[in-house]
Amino acid sequence: MSQRWSRKKSRLPLAGLLFMLALAVTFMVLYNERSIQQIHLHHSTNREQDLREASTFTSFVHPNLPPRNNLEVLDRFSRCNSTNEYSGKKIGWVDHMSGQGSDFVAAAAKEEICDVFSGKWVFDNSSSSYPLHKESECPYMSDQLACQKHGRPDLDYQHWRWQPHPPCNLKRWNVTEMWEMLRGKRLMFVGDSLNRGQWISMVCLLQSVIPRDKQSMSPNAHLTIFRAEDYNATVEFLWAPLLVESNSDDPVNHRLDERIIRPDSVLKHASKWQHADILIFNTYLWWRQGPVKIQWSSEEKGSCEEVNGAEGMEMAMNAWAHWVSNNVDPNTKRVFFVTMSPTHQWSREWNPGSEGNCYGEKKPIQEETYWGSGSDIPTMRMVERVLRGLGPKVSVINITQLSEYRKDGHPSVYRKFWEPLNDDRLKNPASYSDCIHWCVPGVPDVWNQLLFHFL
Repeated sequence: MSQRWSRKKSRLPLAGLLFMLALAVTFMVLYNERSIQQIHLHHSTNREQDLREASTFTSFVHPNLPPRNNLEVLDRFSRCNSTNEYSGKKIGWVDHMSGQGSDFVAAAAKEEICDVFSGKWVFDNSSSSYPLHKESECPYMSDQLACQKHGRPDLDYQHWRWQPHPPCNLKRWNVTEMWEMLRGKRLMFVGDSLNRGQWISMVCLLQSVIPRDKQSMSPNAHLTIFRAEDYNATVEFLWAPLLVESNSDDPVNHRLDERIIRPDSVLKHASKWQHADILIFNTYLWWRQGPVKIQWSSEEKGSCEEVNGAEGMEMAMNAWAHWVSNNVDPNTKRVFFVTMSPTHQWSREWNPGSEGNCYGEKKPIQEETYWGSGSDIPTMRMVERVLRGLGPKVSVINITQLSEYRKDGHPSVYRKFWEPLNDDRLKNPASYSDCIHWCVPGVPDVWNQLLFHFL
């Protein structure tokens, strides 16, 4: 009896241990599940709290709503009756890509071995290569860009070819192939005078193979259209320097002391660009000219707020991105965004100790890492954030770094000036040099070659 008891006694602690272990495991599983639920609940609660806190400090405006019946259309006669401090409101738009932007960028990086935006300028004076067209043979050339016509003595600026780093090459321009891609389509440039320069370059590149009686150009207007009958195609330019509605939307009379924008609406311009098949957008330069007045669509007539240019541009980019997100199918419509075009206002940036600008410059900058003050890095980052959210709906043509090298490519004094120049200014050419726009033929031809490469 005592022996049987002792055997039972020896088995009971083991059974108890196993029971206790099973109970502990069950408890730990239940505890862990509860802990996980608490973690998720805590994370969700924190996220909701963060959103509530964000909305406490920031009011988001839904852009591109149908305008009120009594909403004034901004024009050059619009004025602010009162100007208040910036309310802090932002443009809010839903990313319908649901996070696909970063995945698309990663996939594109794997597929695209070559970075055609990274390289150097190579001098090419072979008569069969560069320039890609002749200034004197383009009837649509602008006097603002016709540097040879206005007396520029050196023509080397026309013979520089952009060469991406090996093993990459830029697709060679082929005017017939480009027209075939445009057959039955509308190609439209939308933006400021720099985008207009790219449009003029494109028209000059294309028009040479179209019989004169089969081509036409509409008069200069808000929307200017070049037509090629044989291809049933148009190459158009829409003046919209700020992308959103503004009092500077007149293509001629837009130099105003007070710049006013409607930061939550691109609908005025979108009504003209929405049916184009290929769209090329830009905006930047006009945001660098001091503060802007903003007039929300929901506010009373004449009630404005004031923001700096960078804040205004971010609002405009988000309103534009909202339109693209909701209206662009990349299978049927191609959208490109051209990055900022650099200026060369201070020669000390590439030639320390000098006090000039682009006047007299005849060769590109050779330093590959050169970056001047005319290109704002925080703005580039903001644009990148916005475009990344649009994923495959927008392709980027990054002209900034390659154009940074071309201090020699601006008109400087070799262009038509509409304002009279007094004797003092004439004695000092650098004082009135245009170091913003670009001679054509020249740098804008390469921007269009990049567009052709990606089309």
